[in-house]
Amino acid sequence: MAEAIQKKLKAEVEKYTQMQKDVSKSMSARQKLETQLTENNIVKEELDLLGSTNTVYKLIGPVLVKQDLDEAKATVTKRLEYINGEIQRYETVLKDMEKKSEQHREVLSSLQQEFQRAQGLAVGKV
Repeated sequence: MAEAIQKKLKAEVEKYTQMQKDVSKSMSARQKLETQLTENNIVKEELDLLGSTNTVYKLIGPVLVKQDLDEAKATVTKRLEYINGEIQRYETVLKDMEKKSEQHREVLSSLQQEFQRAQGLAVGKV
């Protein structure tokens, strides 16, 4: 009986470990998005300082291509909207993962207690 509980416990620990890795990956991706958000906000602020007489260039591969100021502002605004949406999505995913993680912790705790009781009964019989 203790062996069956031990196998179940081991499987739950592996699931929990995998879930923690997934949480870590999601947190890393979210941090990357936060960095991109900051960079794009700086670009937006800089574009807002420019007048209509200034020239804006866009780097496409190894070439700088002239770009309309309004077009550049629109592109940055759309990029900011996209990044904010992705950050919201990751926050939802992380909250969901935290709930599942908490459930796994509770299952692990109960399995550990069950395993300890089973070991205690086995020792009592010997």
